Amino acid sequence: MKSAPQIHLSNVQAVYSGAEGKLWELLMGEQIHLGGLQSSLELARCAGIAEGSRGVDFCCCAGAGLKFLVQFQKVAHMTGVDATPAMIQLGRQRVAAEGLADKITFVEANVSDCGLPPGQFDFVWGEDAWCYVEDKRAMITEAARIVKAGGKIAFTDWMLGPTDMTDTEAARYLTFMKFPNVLSQAEYRSHLEASGCSAQLAQDTGRFASQMPLYLDMLEKQLTYDALKIIGFDTALAAELVGEMKFIQSLAQAGKVIQGLIVAEKC
Repeated sequence: MKSAPQIHLSNVQAVYSGAEGKLWELLMGEQIHLGGLQSSLELARCAGIAEGSRGVDFCCCAGAGLKFLVQFQKVAHMTGVDATPAMIQLGRQRVAAEGLADKITFVEANVSDCGLPPGQFDFVWGEDAWCYVEDKRAMITEAARIVKAGGKIAFTDWMLGPTDMTDTEAARYLTFMKFPNVLSQAEYRSHLEASGCSAQLAQDTGRFASQMPLYLDMLEKQLTYDALKIIGFDTALAAELVGEMKFIQSLAQAGKVIQGLIVAEKC
């Protein structure tokens, strides 16, 4: 694990309540995760998400994952849990506008203690968002608590790769991304096993290094004006953002950062 003890939930809430969150959505779309729809389809296939099932999306942001699961996987009902009020409000607006309010519920809560009833859900879902959670062990314990026996915990996340990241690199990476800590696949598997779950699949999707150039191209070649508008036409800040994204790309190319995909089953 690599940690940034100065980063807390309030920092993450500030990102997704302000310009930075809008910038990420500009570059990545509503599905603010590597690979967009193709990544979601792969995760659903690997997890065997069934038509008519009921699930919970931990760190659901504005609900793109919830809508995907209802529309593409024909899930009967999704509950989204997120701790940023601005995202919950935006999510409810978007779900209502798309006519999906009867199939999607939002809960404003910390995913480490979400308050949902135990053993009532077929799966817990996450897409490239658990890197923002401070207490990942408590979050995994909570996910295992609310799924049924035989239920799935399925997620992608930004994880440590096979090549070790230096402490200096980690400090820069975590501070820019507002991640309190990041785990390896092995550490996630350990938390799952400690919570009574068996990891059925843990793999590197291979997307990270190939996706970052796409976002950089969009920022530098197509959406430059739109991005500058979001950040108040601060060209110095724009240059800093591009520099940090290129740094993250270098970490991905070196195998220090990956998009990991894990599917576990509650025993």
